[in-house]
Parts: sequence; structure tokens; C-alpha cells
Amino acid sequence: MHTPKFTNNLIKETSPYLLQHAHNPVNWYAWNNETLALAKKENKLLLISIGYSSCHWCHVMEHESFESEEVAAVMNANFINIKVDREERPDIDQIYMNAVQLMTGSGGWPLNCIALPDGRPIWGGTYFPKENWINVLTQISKMYAEKPNDVIDYAVKLTEGIKKSDLITFNENVKEFSVADLNQITNTWQQYMDFDLGGRTGAPKFPMPNNYQFLLRYGTQATNDSIVNYVNTTLTKMAYGGIYDQVGGGFSRYSVDKKWHVPHFEKMLYDNGQLVSLYSEAFQATKNPLYKKTVYETLEFIERELTNNEGAFYSSLDADSINNEGKLEEGAYYVWTINELKSILGNDFNLFSDYYNINHYGLWEHNNYVLIRTKSNFEISKTHSISENDLAKKVENWQHILLNERNKKEKPRLDDKSLTSWNALMLKGYIDAYKVFDDPHFLEIAIKNATFILSKQLQENGNLNHTYKIGKSSINGYLEDYATVINAFIALYEVTLNEKWLANAKQLTDYTFDHFFDTKTSMFYFTSDEDHDLITRKMEIEDNVIPASNSIMANNLFLLSHYYSNSYYLKVSKQMLHNVKDRTAQYASGYSNWLQLACNFTGEFYEIAVSGKEALERIKEINKNYIPNKLIAGSISKSRLPLMEGRFSENETYIFVCVDGACLLPEKSTEKALSQIKIKF
Repeated sequence: MHTPKFTNNLIKETSPYLLQHAHNPVNWYAWNNETLALAKKENKLLLISIGYSSCHWCHVMEHESFESEEVAAVMNANFINIKVDREERPDIDQIYMNAVQLMTGSGGWPLNCIALPDGRPIWGGTYFPKENWINVLTQISKMYAEKPNDVIDYAVKLTEGIKKSDLITFNENVKEFSVADLNQITNTWQQYMDFDLGGRTGAPKFPMPNNYQFLLRYGTQATNDSIVNYVNTTLTKMAYGGIYDQVGGGFSRYSVDKKWHVPHFEKMLYDNGQLVSLYSEAFQATKNPLYKKTVYETLEFIERELTNNEGAFYSSLDADSINNEGKLEEGAYYVWTINELKSILGNDFNLFSDYYNINHYGLWEHNNYVLIRTKSNFEISKTHSISENDLAKKVENWQHILLNERNKKEKPRLDDKSLTSWNALMLKGYIDAYKVFDDPHFLEIAIKNATFILSKQLQENGNLNHTYKIGKSSINGYLEDYATVINAFIALYEVTLNEKWLANAKQLTDYTFDHFFDTKTSMFYFTSDEDHDLITRKMEIEDNVIPASNSIMANNLFLLSHYYSNSYYLKVSKQMLHNVKDRTAQYASGYSNWLQLACNFTGEFYEIAVSGKEALERIKEINKNYIPNKLIAGSISKSRLPLMEGRFSENETYIFVCVDGACLLPEKSTEKALSQIKIKF
């Protein structure tokens, strides 16, 4: 058996990313109070290197530099070296990413930052080839030894810049949100939209689920067909692309080209959770069968690869896997050569190669093909004189054969930690899929995961923990954990009418007011007041691939204000949106989840309250329709929830359509109740 030559402090950790580095010759430490105390005691600079287990360039830099004894000698002599899993400690990543962006104008992972022993940064960058890395480290340690005061002065200025960046102020102007604002914002945004291939113009192309959820809603409510068509183009091209695993389901992180073809092959839980929600909603709005197929295949992938026995979801699958030569190679698990495909598919090869572009369009590198579609089933069936039904059966059979064939290869490495926030995004995906497709299996998995969060991640004093691995819950939760769980629990209440989920959502909301809320700005900090201080305490404002924790909270407060007739929640929600109003106009794609909330304050927003023994059946009928400007409350017995009080009848099921608590006459028929709702602005 191979015995590692080196072992460092990371061997005590549970994060797969940190454990990957436990046998580097670099004397790595985890971020903790003992490590920081050691740096101060030895007056050594901190070298903070941040990444995550499925990050391709993190592996490249590890192999070139961190596994090199020559590099390790320089690092160990001059620095206290700290490895950080950005997924485990997003608070640390946020601060040093901000620092590197201020210094260099860009950021990414691996993120490498050098800081004073007290954590104030002085230099940073991303990936460095070995020789450059050695040169940089040598120069910086020499400068710190010879001119420490210059280095400290720079750190003071940079830390000040970090504290000031993204500062939010309390907006005291009159709060107004209008359709005209939304029209103008979307018109400006259009110059960055690729109307032919979908997504943002140019390359790389990232799936940004909250962008398309907002645009689908805006396009529908503002009757803007060109925006709705753009969303449908994007969703179709993504589902046809190589970014989508045509064999095993599920989406990769992003594509490096503009046609959604060749991805960075890592598959992240948070992308797939949100994309399931997006495709479910899009099916609800369009009834496009491609969207349903995408949801079902993605959830099959999640169950097969990223779910454990406790109902928790794992974090990710690596981009790299072992190739035929026994080396780690990006995408090796997912690509095919023509010879492989011919021998596997036999007589079906010609039809398959037209369907998945085994031609110059689908060719990647080293004679490998990444499967990509360009034609619909209808077009292929016409060209090849085969019925759509028979073609669909063939496609299913190909997927089955190729999946079995692929399973013979060594699988990509699994990051088997569970993060509360990402679990909540996947939980919401399952709930949205259940809501739209009425498949009880989806609800069963949703309830199992929600129960995992309640039983394992919610602690006795009311706080959530952020990570879970090998039966151990750890790391005090961040605002993203609370925001996403509250959001998912509200959604779970809407489809089950079990008030336990709504009550937990409210309890967690009140906890965030006690430990995260800043009364001066009416916004929430990313970290709890119970956490150890970093060099500054940040607020997450801008929507990225995952929406900002503040925008999710603002949306949650809007919904809970209606459920509990809580005017304070509504006031805070409105103020939070108002605080970012100017930013939404300048950079809509970075504020699209905030714009969802702006839609709630524009036009009518409906409370649909269903009371009676048939309430769940009526709600299923309502959910066949795309109604973005509503929430659902309901009960199958008497309820003390403000929206439901006094509405229960033993003999009949009634649907009440209300706006701000003022209700129209109750209806027994779903169709009649729906006719009272106006979706358009």
C-alpha cells in the first residue's frame, strides 16, 4: 500500500477539499483561532489559499506548486499557510475575493491572498504557474522583512477599501416601484442578451437561473413576447447543449464557448437545484415537454449521484476524472470518440450522430465529442422517417446503454459534505417539481430533506449550522443558510398545508432579526453576531449564480408579512428593495431576484386562501397554471393563521382570492376563482 511521504494539519479536517491537500509537502493549516495566534506569535505573513473540491484550476495549481517540495520550502519558511474550502467558509472567501478584485480588477479560484498576521490583506491573485509563484512569494517575504511599515500602510488602505466596497445606505426617498421602471431596466438589459443562442452575449456562458425566472415573469406580466421567446431560446439551447449531460442528466457549471457546448465539467448541487425550479416553472408556463424531460432527468441524476441515506444532498462532482492513461483529465468521464460510439451503438450510429452532432459541430479536442443537440425531435423524425414516439424510445435506450458503458469508467470525485444553503436550494427544486408535475415521489424526497435540515442542522438554541458530514453538524450558519431554508419551508407549506413548515420559517426569520439584522441600514449581515470577527463584517447584496442572501430574505419577508399580517416584515422588505433600487437600474442581471420582489410591489399580488376538506386537490388544480404574482395559504381543518382564520366550513371547500387581506366572494370552482386573478401588470 502507498504510504504518503508527507502529512500536514489538514488530516484532522472533514472537508474533502482540505483533505485533498493533507499530504502536500506544504505545511497547511485550517483557518481557526489557533492558526491565527501562531501567525501573530511567529510574526509571519498568512498565505491564504482558497478553492473547492471540484475546481479544475485548483487541482492544476496543487499539482504544479503545492505538491512540489521546492515550492513548499519557500512557503513553509516564510508563511503560515492556510487552506480554505470556500464552500465551507464563504465568509472568508467573500472578504479575500473582495480584496483581490480591488487589487487586480478580477477574481476566481484558486484564490491566493497574502495577509498580515492579523488577517489584513496585502497582495492577491488567482492561478499562478510554479516559477511565477516562487518569484512572487520570495519578493513579498523579502519586502515584509525589509520594509514592514510600507506593507502595513498598504494593508490599512486596502482594508479600508474592503470595508467601504458594497456599502449600502438607508434610502430615504419616497418608495415607488412602477412598470415603467421595469420596462426601462429590461430594455437596457437587452443589449447583453444573445437572442440567437440564449444567455448573455459571447462566452463563457453561465446558467443564471434567477435571471430567467425574473425574465419569464416580467415577459409574461408585461406581455413582452420577445423577452418570453428569449427565455425559451435560452432554456432550449441549455437543455440541448453539452452543458447538460445528455446521457446522465444534470447540468455542469458553465460552458466555455457561446453555444453551450463544452462545459467545465464539474456539476454543482446549487446549479441543479435552481435549474430544476426554473425548468419546472417554465413548463408550467409553456407546457414544453423538453422542460419536463430536463427536470425528470436532472432529478434522477441527483438521486443517483448526490443523495445520501439520510435524505441530505452532497455538494458536487469534480470536473476531472481518471482517463485511459490513469491520469486526471477534465471531462474524461463524459466524452466519447467516434470508434467507441460506433461499437456501442451499431446500426443506430447514423441516427445517433445526427441527433447528437457527432460531426465538426460536436467535436471538442483530442478527437473527443461532447454530445450536443441542435434539432428538435420533430425535425429529426421528419428527416429520418421515424415516428416521434419511436425516436423518443430510441433516445431513452441510447441514454441507458451509454450510462451503463460510462459507469465502467472511474467516476469523478465526489464532494460528500452537505451544505444547508445548497440543500435548501435543491429542496426548493423538488418542491417546485412536485408543485408542477404532481409526482408524489418528489414530495417524499422533499419532506425527507426538510426533515434532515430540521433534525440535524437546526440546533437547540434556534440557530442553523452550515455544514454536515459523517454524521457531524458544524460551522455556525450564514445568512444564506437561513434565507434559503426559510424560502424552501414557505414553499413546502404551500404544497402540504402543514403549518409546521411555516412556523419554522417564521422562527428562523425572527432568529435572523436577532443575530444578523442591521437596524441602521435595514439590511442583514452575512455572518451572525455570534461568530468570531474577521477584518470586517460584510453584507451580500448582489445576485450571482445563487441570489444574494439579502434578496432572498427580502422576498421571504414579503411572503411572511402576508401569512402573518405582519406590517413590520413588509416595511423591512420594502425598505431593503428600496435601498438597492438605483443598482437594479444600472445592473439588472446582478439584481434579478430583487426585481422579482419589485414585481410583487407592482401590479396586483394575490393571496389565494383555500379552506375545506378538498383544499389540497383545489391547490393542485391552481398549480397547473403559471401565476407568478400569488401566494397560497390553505387548511383542511380550522386554522389560526391570520389568512385562514374564520374561513373553514365543514361541508364545502372555498377558494378566497384576496389582495392585501381584502377578498372577493369565495368560489367553490377553481375555474371561477382563477377568473378573478389578473396576471398582467
